[in-house]
Amino acid sequence: MTDTAQFTPHGKHLIAGEWVATEGTFRSAPATGPAHDFSTGTPELVERACAAAEEAFWSYGYASREEQAAFLDAIADEIEARGAAITEIGTQETGLPAARLEGERGRTTGQLRLFASHIRDGAYLDRRHDKALPDRKPLPRPDLRLIERPIGPVAVFGASNFPLAFSTAGGDTAAALAAGCPVVVKGHSAHPGTGEIVAEAVQAAREKLGLHPGVFSLIQGGNRKVGEALVQNPHIKAVGFTGSLGGGRALFDLCAARPEPIPFFGELGSVNPMFLLPEAVKARGAGIGEGWAGSLTMGAGQFCTNPGIAVIAEGPEGDAVVAAASEALAKAAPQVMLTDGIARAYRDGKDRFDSRNSVSPVLTTESAGREASPNLYEVSSEAFLEDHALSEEVFGPLGLVVRVPSAEHMVELAKGFQGQLTATMHMDEGDAPLARKLLPVLERKAGRVLVNGFPTGVEVADAMVHGGPYPASTNFGATSVGTLSIRRFLRPVSYQNIPESVLPEDLV
Repeated sequence: MTDTAQFTPHGKHLIAGEWVATEGTFRSAPATGPAHDFSTGTPELVERACAAAEEAFWSYGYASREEQAAFLDAIADEIEARGAAITEIGTQETGLPAARLEGERGRTTGQLRLFASHIRDGAYLDRRHDKALPDRKPLPRPDLRLIERPIGPVAVFGASNFPLAFSTAGGDTAAALAAGCPVVVKGHSAHPGTGEIVAEAVQAAREKLGLHPGVFSLIQGGNRKVGEALVQNPHIKAVGFTGSLGGGRALFDLCAARPEPIPFFGELGSVNPMFLLPEAVKARGAGIGEGWAGSLTMGAGQFCTNPGIAVIAEGPEGDAVVAAASEALAKAAPQVMLTDGIARAYRDGKDRFDSRNSVSPVLTTESAGREASPNLYEVSSEAFLEDHALSEEVFGPLGLVVRVPSAEHMVELAKGFQGQLTATMHMDEGDAPLARKLLPVLERKAGRVLVNGFPTGVEVADAMVHGGPYPASTNFGATSVGTLSIRRFLRPVSYQNIPESVLPEDLV
C-alpha cells in the first residue's frame, strides 16, 4: 500500500496470520464518513489467537535483540507507508482533526523506533554477574548471573482516546514486542477501521521478516465475554489496559482470581490536580488561568492527563485566575467527542456537579449529541474533602476550582487526593518553601510531578513515568509510556553455575 492509497475495511480479525470473519457483525459509528461492518469477536477466536501466541513465543521470545528490534522498525515503516489512509479513516471514526492524528502517528512510529534502539543497546536486560568464590570461607560462593527474560504472551486492550499511540501498535504492544512477548490485541470498537489498517501494517512487517504468525493477533468487537476470555486464557501472562475505572477494575479482579494470577497493568483514571502557589498567582495568575483553559479543552478534554482540578487560595488574586479561565473557556467552540457513549458520560458528569449545593457554577454550557462544550465549577476545600464524587474523573472539558483558606492549607488538601498520573505546581522562586512541603506529598500521590506547565503532553522518553498509585493505575511501580514500560513484560532469572556454552547469548 502507498501513502496515498484509499482504504476500505474488510472487517475481519487477524488471527495468527490469517484474516478471519465471524457470523456476527457490528457496525462502526464514525463521526463523519461512511460506517462499515466488522466481524464480532468470540471466545473461540481468543483461544486460537492465544494458542498461536504461545507457540510463537518459543521462537520470538528467544530471538536475538536485533531480530526483535528489526520487527519494531519494520512496523514503523509499514505504518508510515499507510499514513494518509490511516489519517483518513482515523479522523472519520474519532472526529479528531487530521493534525492530531498525524502527530499521534508520529508518536507511534517514534516510540517503536525508540524501543528498537533501546533493546539494541541491551542495558534494559539489567545483566549482573557475581563470579564464583570457590575458596570463600566458611562456604564457597557459586557463579551467579542474572538477566531479564520475557514473560510470555501479552494481552493488550486498545484505548478509545488514542486510536494509534495507545491502541493496536501503541505503547503496550510496542513494549511487549520489545520485551520478546507475542501480543493479542482486543481492538476498541470506537475505531475498528483504524485498528484494522494498523494490524495490516504489523502483518506486513511480520511477513517481511518471516516471523511466526502467532506473534501478533487482532480481535475486533465482541461483548464482555471476549475480554474476560482474553484475560483468563492460561497462555496470557500479563495484560495492558487503558480505559475506565469500572471496566479496568473488573478485568483486574479477573486477573487476580485466575488459578495463576497475572499482572494487570491498567491505566484507569486521574484528575491530575494543579496547585497554584501564591507568588505565581500574584505574578501571572491570568496567564495561568488562560493556559489551564487551553489544556482543559485540548482534544475536547479527552486526555488521561487532562488537568481537571485547580487548587487556589481564596482572595482576589485567585479570583483573577478563575475569571481568566472562565473567559477563555467561554470562547471555546463545541468539539466532537470520540463516541456517543463518551459524550453521554460527559453530560452525566456535568449533572453530578449541577446536583450538588456545595458546588458553585462559574461557567455552564449545554452539550448535545456527540459534541461537548466546556464547564467550570468552584467548591471550598472543606466541601471537596467531604464529597468523594467531586474528585472522580469527568472525561471531557470540565474543570473544578478548589479554594483553600490559605496557601498553607494546600499540603493537607493534597494528602486527601487519591492516586494520580500527574500533579502540577505553578510556582515562582518565592514559593519554594511551600513547594518543598508539597513535593513529598505529591510524589506519593502521582507518577509524574511537574512545575509551571500543563500535564497533557506525555513525552516518550527514558525518564518518563505514566502511571501512579491506584486508581490512576493498578501497578504503581510501572509506567505505560517510555522505555521503562518494557520492564513490565520481563522478569529476572538467575543462572547458577551454568556453563557459558548453555547460557543465553546475551549473558555470555
